[in-house]
Amino acid sequence: MANPKQLEATENKTSIVKNALYNPNQENIQVRGARVHNLKNVDVDLPRNALVVFTGISGSGKSSLAFGTLFAESQRRYLDSVSPYARRLIDQVDEPDVDTIEGLPPAVALQQQRGTPSVRSSVGSVTTISNGLRMLYSRAGEYPAGQEMLYADAFSPNTPDGACPTCSGIGRVFEVTEDLLVPDNTKSIRERAIAAWPPAWQGQNLSRILTTLGYDIDKPWHTLPKKTRDWILFTDETPTVPVYPEYDIEQTREAIEKGEKPNYMGTFTSAKNFVLHSFATTQSPRTKKRVSQFMQISECPECHGKKLKKESLSVKFAGLDIGELSQLTLTDMAQKLEKTAHTKIADDTPNREKAIVAQRIASDILSRIEALTRLGLGYLSLERTTPTLSPGELQRLRLATQIRSQLFGVVYVLDEPSAGLHPADTQALLGALDELIASGNSVFVVEHDVSVIGHADWVVDVGPQAGTHGGEIVYSGPVEGLREVAQSHTGQYLFANDTANHQSKSDTRQPTAWLKLANIERNNIIGLDVEFPLGVMTSVTGVSGSGKSSLISQALVELISEVLGQKTVTEAPVGEADLLEQELETVTGGEIVAGMEQVRRLININQKAIGRTPRSNLATYTGLFDDVRKLFAATKQAKAHGYDAGRFSFNTKKGRCPNCEGLGFVSVELLFLPSVYAPCQVCHGQRYDEETLTITYRDKNIAEVLNLTVEAAHEFFVDEAPILRALDALLQVGLGYLRLGQPATELSGGEAQRIKLATELQRTQRGDTLYILDEPTTGLHPADVSMLMTQLNGLVDAGNTVIMVEHDMQVASNSDWVIDMGPGAGDEGGLIVAQGTPEDVAQSEDSRTAPFLLV
Repeated sequence: MANPKQLEATENKTSIVKNALYNPNQENIQVRGARVHNLKNVDVDLPRNALVVFTGISGSGKSSLAFGTLFAESQRRYLDSVSPYARRLIDQVDEPDVDTIEGLPPAVALQQQRGTPSVRSSVGSVTTISNGLRMLYSRAGEYPAGQEMLYADAFSPNTPDGACPTCSGIGRVFEVTEDLLVPDNTKSIRERAIAAWPPAWQGQNLSRILTTLGYDIDKPWHTLPKKTRDWILFTDETPTVPVYPEYDIEQTREAIEKGEKPNYMGTFTSAKNFVLHSFATTQSPRTKKRVSQFMQISECPECHGKKLKKESLSVKFAGLDIGELSQLTLTDMAQKLEKTAHTKIADDTPNREKAIVAQRIASDILSRIEALTRLGLGYLSLERTTPTLSPGELQRLRLATQIRSQLFGVVYVLDEPSAGLHPADTQALLGALDELIASGNSVFVVEHDVSVIGHADWVVDVGPQAGTHGGEIVYSGPVEGLREVAQSHTGQYLFANDTANHQSKSDTRQPTAWLKLANIERNNIIGLDVEFPLGVMTSVTGVSGSGKSSLISQALVELISEVLGQKTVTEAPVGEADLLEQELETVTGGEIVAGMEQVRRLININQKAIGRTPRSNLATYTGLFDDVRKLFAATKQAKAHGYDAGRFSFNTKKGRCPNCEGLGFVSVELLFLPSVYAPCQVCHGQRYDEETLTITYRDKNIAEVLNLTVEAAHEFFVDEAPILRALDALLQVGLGYLRLGQPATELSGGEAQRIKLATELQRTQRGDTLYILDEPTTGLHPADVSMLMTQLNGLVDAGNTVIMVEHDMQVASNSDWVIDMGPGAGDEGGLIVAQGTPEDVAQSEDSRTAPFLLV
């Protein structure tokens, strides 16, 4: 029990934090005793009305300070003043472990998380431009003769007044066909010909109901009359009939005639209705995943993908309906609105009121679009859904919207706003951040990009290393002062001579062969011929939206997979957003014309999550958990109890905690607040039952081992070669700070990608593999980028080829070959502007990458 002094200290802490009110005249923010995650009781003072950059190697604790401490405390204070009802509608963060924070203004976080993917969230809704557009069409649109004026809601696909009745405002319809529902028509119904029906008892039940209804469930499906097949698959009728499980058709008929008491009454549902109803209503991702394979998606025949009812689409502006205008890129839309926005309205202008309204709304929309195009987003269209945007694009959309909001006295906390941004666009980003500060705000940025760090007014360098070796303030002050701090990894790169980090000319490897592609068609790439050198490292560069990912992550991956007979693994969709995202993927055109004899294997390492639930983690994905469980099963204690390796898995009933089923936490429903996840009261977050936790290996039980960081586990398993191989690979890609049991849901895209790379590095190198990576440096400090480059160079030196999409000039400058795409984004991109060694590309006058290469 706590002693009186501790209690007094705790009470004092609470009152200090509660009373540390915001004083607009205080010049700095004072943090005392921050202990969130790996922070070691840190104290730091931060200036207000300035650009403050938090930096340090991956896992050092910079996000724990910026988001976990400062933003969390600001939000907590704000929520204390909000009614409980309103509070439950807001995503809340945990109260931070900190003694005091003084002088903290209200904070707005612009993070890279996208929330729950929704097909109804789009560029237009995130930026609120769609609202203006709806007003424009409502008040200033050209209506057909005799049609009444429509309110703005009638131009929204998310309202009953506007949504197309056929597709409910999605623009697509989900359909089921006989071929999808019955993949093998030689089977009978009893043999589960209708694969879409639910498995186990419920599927049997539907078969038995058909027997009562007089259908022969033992005939091959294709021999049944079409009328019968259509009724079974597509009817909306739901007859309830007596069911006699053991009887055939004849016996059932006789039983009904005799009035024999049935086992139960069963209600029929057609296969189509079962699939559509399950997809729309189930809360289980597993069920959604299962039924989605029996559905196909197509453009709505009523609105042709424009999402709105006919009356709304009959209204035009600048000759286009609102659906057509929303499909244009922002740059093209601006051109359509310019004339209206800049029209001088004379006193004798016909329909003067309407003209004034049109002019005002158009100029407001134009200024919003301008804020987006300045941040390099002019290639997006308003109707582009947010699930299809990169995290960096999404964050810049939110940033542009905040600049327009003209708040002042706020702290904006941003998470790597330069992620996925070409150096040419980073200048525009810095301009946007300066604008926020000029409006009287403070901007706190977690960042690794040296050009952003160099632009800061104040730098907080956290470290010196990651995980338990981090969590301290290495330096806090103006940028220039970092030059003198020897233990700062950031300082070494920020002030390094520009040429210090790149390979000398003699290090550049020569291609062993060329992979030639012809007539590539994908998104904004039309009829492109391209050659990739083999046996070397290639970086594909270009501004955001220039076509890099379309060429590499999509076209190249698909064409090579096809030749190798490798199936491209697409995750089964789990919701409407996934289905739509898959459908929006266009087909790749073109072919490989030479060089495939040199490529035996393709490894595509992307940023998709390594799992969608907390059950998937670092240890399970890399396979090292299998070896760990075998070690536990081999102990004398485990053998004495008869425990096998399965006993030590939290995904099987044998050894997991029965209360939380191995998750370690339970969801608590609260009446007036959001559901919270609380550690399981039975296992206290350890995931296993008591009996399993009594078994120890080198004095640690299985839960304690899962709680080790990769670095600590490396020391712990020093004699276990198979486990060490996996841990070594994770350390080599800069992930020593992650816990073995860290759930996949807590990992960033960059971390997920590096885990996949580490899993691949464990394998024996064959020397004929093509590795494709999409921005592998996302979320990496320059010191970690150097470590990653060492690994990738190792793969190339072993005779493999590495091709990656990359914005990091440290990587591009150290590659053997650079292919620069552009010249612009969207329709203005899709071409190869320059290619060759980094030195060759740096000489190009047309390349926007050239001035930034470190050669």
